[in-house]
Amino acid sequence: MTRILVAGSYNTDMVIRLDRLPRPGETLLGGEFGMGGGGKGANQAIAAARAGGDVAFVGCLGADTLGDEALAALTAEGIDTSGCRRDATAPSGVAQILVAANGENCIAVAPGANALLSPTDICSAAALFSGAAAILLQLETPLDTVLAALETARRHHCYTVLNPAPARELPATFFPLVDLITPNETEAESLTGVTIVDNSDAEQAARALHARGVRHVIITRGSAGVTLSRQSPDGQVSGCHRPAFAVTALDTTAAGDVFNGCLVARLAAGQDLADAIPFAQAASAMAVQRVGAQDSIPRHDDIRHFLAERSC
Repeated sequence: MTRILVAGSYNTDMVIRLDRLPRPGETLLGGEFGMGGGGKGANQAIAAARAGGDVAFVGCLGADTLGDEALAALTAEGIDTSGCRRDATAPSGVAQILVAANGENCIAVAPGANALLSPTDICSAAALFSGAAAILLQLETPLDTVLAALETARRHHCYTVLNPAPARELPATFFPLVDLITPNETEAESLTGVTIVDNSDAEQAARALHARGVRHVIITRGSAGVTLSRQSPDGQVSGCHRPAFAVTALDTTAAGDVFNGCLVARLAAGQDLADAIPFAQAASAMAVQRVGAQDSIPRHDDIRHFLAERSC
């Protein structure tokens, strides 16, 4: 089985680019405006598809023009949208993103129909689970829906990947159902209470997540690289740290989504977790050098070319 199932959000990103981010109460003039596809779930689904994955997406969209455009965008990437539901009682999700010249951003999300994705929708997509190698989940949809997806995936022997973003407190019942969790430093601190300054801190946070029942942990640390920690069935922990590729970031909006989608694409193709990380890092490094969320996501051959150049 090689199919990847992504359950999560689709937002239309409304982006304003500025020289710097405004301070509280401040209005800045002179920004540039643009619109494009976004949402953590959809970004990750498209990243996985462009990395060569066979992807299906489960989500909830409004019965509006933005929902029409979202379905068209997913379909254009070859993504199976049979698990998407339209709901006339809420608009499609929207994100307002401010991006500074140095690549920093701040984001406000109106989830709209994303908040209506329900455990019933997960049950309706059961046929997609039965043919999936891995499922990738995030936290922009209701927690009971994420839990239902984890439980359904476990019943279908599907490898479960949780990107715990945006940072939220999670019930203890989540963790034993997660094969791989992929927080960034802020999210790892929110989950474990460990402030991550160096590799030792990242390893400590990973051990805390293992103690809650998670088998594999990847903590993404931006320009500081990636920490991988694995726990064997007998409780032995091993891991490694991979430095980041040195690039100049223009827009970091979808960097984590690109990493996660491309990582799962390689896992579904049968690659070992440690070996899949450089591919995902390369894709993320390419994305931050481009503007936009889905517009920034690279394709398989381009990622391979980037890796080949960096290995010379």
